Amino acid sequence: METSSIRVLLVDDYEPFRGAVVSRLEKQPHLRIIAEASDGLEAVQMAKELQPDLIVLDIGLPKLNGIEAALQIRELSPKSKILFVSQETSTDVVQGALATGAMGYVVKADTGSELITAVNAVLHDEVFVGSRFASQLFSEASHSQTSEGVGNDLVYLPKHRTMETSLRHEVGFYSDDASFLGHLTEFIGAALESGDAAVVVATESHRNSLLPRLQARGLDIGAAIEEGRYIAVDAADALSMFMVNGMPDPGRFLELLDDLIKTATEAVKGEHARVSVFGECVHLLWTQGNTEAAIQMEKLGNKLTKIHAVDILCGYSLGSVEVGMNNHLFQRICAEHSAVYSR
Repeated sequence: METSSIRVLLVDDYEPFRGAVVSRLEKQPHLRIIAEASDGLEAVQMAKELQPDLIVLDIGLPKLNGIEAALQIRELSPKSKILFVSQETSTDVVQGALATGAMGYVVKADTGSELITAVNAVLHDEVFVGSRFASQLFSEASHSQTSEGVGNDLVYLPKHRTMETSLRHEVGFYSDDASFLGHLTEFIGAALESGDAAVVVATESHRNSLLPRLQARGLDIGAAIEEGRYIAVDAADALSMFMVNGMPDPGRFLELLDDLIKTATEAVKGEHARVSVFGECVHLLWTQGNTEAAIQMEKLGNKLTKIHAVDILCGYSLGSVEVGMNNHLFQRICAEHSAVYSR
């Protein structure tokens, strides 16, 4: 959505909180508060009359709760984007709120750090769920139905990427090695089972742990390696080949991945060969404290999807690092992907 003069309707029954939200939003030059409502029925009526671009909506409202109000607003003002801002922290409530067609959910206690980010994400057609829910189960299925093979562990989905392009560049945040290897096995196993190829750029321990898991699925990994449909590369070695002065060199990165993908593609029989690429280099960069390099690598991954018929999964093993990932970095990483998983 064009972000000049965005018209905002604010709905909350607690006047001091409305004042605090107005103060934050009015500091953004592209936002304009056109009205405030203190109950659900009033919100529905104002939405019908004013057709605002954005509605910031509480759930615990008198006369008509926010979820019921949102359902009516979707009918009466279908172009209005809805961002829930509520004190409710139950995952069931959050999923119910998103199921109305709302684009985002922020807990009131987190508005100081997340409100503006959420507003901007929603205005750019991205689904935003507060960082405290990053390990919970959310998906685009909250708006429709769960895609086969995805399950309910999709956290954040930038809709403009998946709807307007064929980009499949996903990322997983894993709490431990078991969840890490479980998802990696699903991702690589599905590619090999369908006759496609796979490239795995991972640490030695993860490469060694992956092989028996793939074999347990009934895959002949020895044959896949011999055919060239399964290619495994050490993540640290890969980094040494394209990092220059602490940052990934675009030419070297694309050359390395181009060679790997072409080799894997040539091994696949059929006209519409695809290659699934898993990368752990970004995780290593993050653990080294080089977060900007990790972000630049994610951007290069997006370029790769425009050159080759590839599906990319990047992995961050949070459980193996003492220092947690801050919310700002988490959001920046999410913004570079078509889907984000938390397991």
